[in-house]
Amino acid sequence: MNNPRSFLLLALLTVSFFIWNQWQQDYSRPPVATTPATEAAPVPSDAPPASTTPAPGETPQASAAPAAAQPAAPSAASAPQGQLVEVSNDVLKLTIDTRGGSIVRADLLAYPQQPKDLTHPVRLFDDSAEHFFVAQSGLVSAQGTAPDHQALFTAEKTSYALDAGQAKLEVPLTWQDPASGLAVRKVFTLERGSYVLGTRQEIRNDGAVAWSGNAYRQLQRVPVVTKTGGMTFTNPESYSFAGAAWYSPEEKFKKIPFDKYTKDPLTNRAVTGGWVAMLQHYFFAAWLPPATDAEQFSTTQLTNGGRVRYLIRAMGPALTVAPGASATSEARLYVGPKLQSTLNDVAPGLALTIDYGILTVISEPLHWVLAKLHALTGNWGFAIILLVLLIKLAFFKLSEAQYRSMAKMRKLAPRVQALKDRYGDDRQKMNQAMMELYQKEKINPLGSCLPMLVQIPVFFALYWVLIESVELRHAPFILWIQNLTAPDPYFVLPIINAATMIATQYLTPTTGMDPVQAKMMKIMPVVFSVMFAFFPAGLVLYWTVNGLSSLIQQYVITKRIDAADAKA
Repeated sequence: MNNPRSFLLLALLTVSFFIWNQWQQDYSRPPVATTPATEAAPVPSDAPPASTTPAPGETPQASAAPAAAQPAAPSAASAPQGQLVEVSNDVLKLTIDTRGGSIVRADLLAYPQQPKDLTHPVRLFDDSAEHFFVAQSGLVSAQGTAPDHQALFTAEKTSYALDAGQAKLEVPLTWQDPASGLAVRKVFTLERGSYVLGTRQEIRNDGAVAWSGNAYRQLQRVPVVTKTGGMTFTNPESYSFAGAAWYSPEEKFKKIPFDKYTKDPLTNRAVTGGWVAMLQHYFFAAWLPPATDAEQFSTTQLTNGGRVRYLIRAMGPALTVAPGASATSEARLYVGPKLQSTLNDVAPGLALTIDYGILTVISEPLHWVLAKLHALTGNWGFAIILLVLLIKLAFFKLSEAQYRSMAKMRKLAPRVQALKDRYGDDRQKMNQAMMELYQKEKINPLGSCLPMLVQIPVFFALYWVLIESVELRHAPFILWIQNLTAPDPYFVLPIINAATMIATQYLTPTTGMDPVQAKMMKIMPVVFSVMFAFFPAGLVLYWTVNGLSSLIQQYVITKRIDAADAKA
């Protein structure tokens, strides 16, 4: 096996990888259900049913309370509308609906939808039909009344903002049932510079009998809307994981793709010290129950207005509040970017939401080094360049062995061609003669292939770091490249990469290469240049710098061997 074949192997693996991602995008994502335009789409209520067994899409019943019938909640069509309350700190702008105290909008103020346009920040939570994604919480009881995520709360004001010099902001919503004497105060807490929202439900029982029930928190959304048509595999968002996830100290991080919701649902999984989340490219939301509470995690797929929705829920332990007594149920909600350096400080295992797949064990250290280089240079483009050079330095000895083997094989090219002329189409005799020649000249034909195979996992691990790191989103480099997550606007990097590949081919031995391989080698620069023209500039920068450094190293080693042979 010589270097052209190993190069073709790398190219084949790369192209296969992108084809697989494109197949995942086209065929493995769940279809979005639609309602015919000629029919009125029903809007099912997800209020608690009278029975103790929840139907799909409905609010769960309390897990540890005696069964008793309760009145059905009013339908969504007849229920009065809630009031929208705006709440903000310096990094989040939230909209809370007093119907249920649900968080129906969340704008991430530091992350614009388009570069440098902070007037239109990324909206993670959204109550529109196309992008529906909300965080809900409430109480349920099998023996009496309880304010679930459809109950109508009241707010003192319609707008709350963290003032200058203020470290913490509290937003209270209240609900009460005069008939039973139950009163609930739902409080949201924001802190300066934090994407973590504190929530607590304060339960006061002024009735004559004890109240028993459960607190629950859930995330509900429609499938992520991504760009369709054309070369979608060049858009990382189109194949970055989007779906639900959960974590437990015993089973660690588990992902639940939307298309597995009905095939392998999560049903009342008992977890202490875990969390539930909904993930998408760069951003996510997660309910973080107290580490000491025994929760039950579950997933549900439902339909609302003809659209499929996906729900993941954490049900808290049973609560009992005696007459005249009070109780509190607390949890935190993370709404923000996938910042690897801080997430594990928020909750154990939360950094695993940055999904590097099976190469996480390699990708995480690479991200750490990349972040340190950015702290040194102040520029993510230069950090990528330095990271490539460090990787090349780490694999220097392997690469040196590879290029020495290639240089020796390049010298043998005339003798190998003579063997081909001698044996013609007799491939068996020709291969036998080539192996004897390699043994005589002390050349390992695998020497030019194995070093590259060792580096392939590192290459793909760094690939995932570059496309999953929110820190690089919209990051500028220099001159014409002002967004490393967008394609090179003038195609300079793809052209430089093509020139590098052509120069590398000139130094690469073609010993024993058949005509089909030779043609593939010639068209590879064109194929990769066209493909890279649509890739994020950060990825093309990595590939180009890697190719240039390899070319320089190969050139120097080849010249040294030629000079040594000439001197001998």
